[in-house]
Amino acid sequence: MFFRRYRVEYSDGVIDLIPLHIGAPNRELGFGHEQVWKITLHNEQQEIGQISYRDGESRCVYYYGHIGYHIDPPYRGHHYAARACKLLQREIRLSGKTSVVITCDPDNEASRKTCCRLGCLFERITDVPEDIYRKFEISHSKCRYIWHIDAAEEK
Repeated sequence: MFFRRYRVEYSDGVIDLIPLHIGAPNRELGFGHEQVWKITLHNEQQEIGQISYRDGESRCVYYYGHIGYHIDPPYRGHHYAARACKLLQREIRLSGKTSVVITCDPDNEASRKTCCRLGCLFERITDVPEDIYRKFEISHSKCRYIWHIDAAEEK
């Protein structure tokens, strides 16, 4: 695991993404390289959430998605998750992808709205196989959204 601190990698003037780590490929999950950034308000160090990008393709990625994010409760409602996703467009394109999967629990209305705000296409609600949800402690079902990355929208 490689750690870096306090160096802004991506910013839109409202939030910054500061690299936390790049994980070596996890063969069991098939995530490929996983990168994690802390989300902060612009020019501040206080973490308000995190976002991760996994460049692999596997059975587990089907249910986890390529992008995972969370925003801490006091900072919700400001569209920071959507902003963070948009900041990763260049990273996604550099990994050779033109679309990625974002998943969330069916009852996670905020995350579903984030996917809609990004222009994701709702694919389906899918049941997570028992061996995956038991072993990795994830929900029994997931909404799958496909986010097509438009090179013209990249900053």
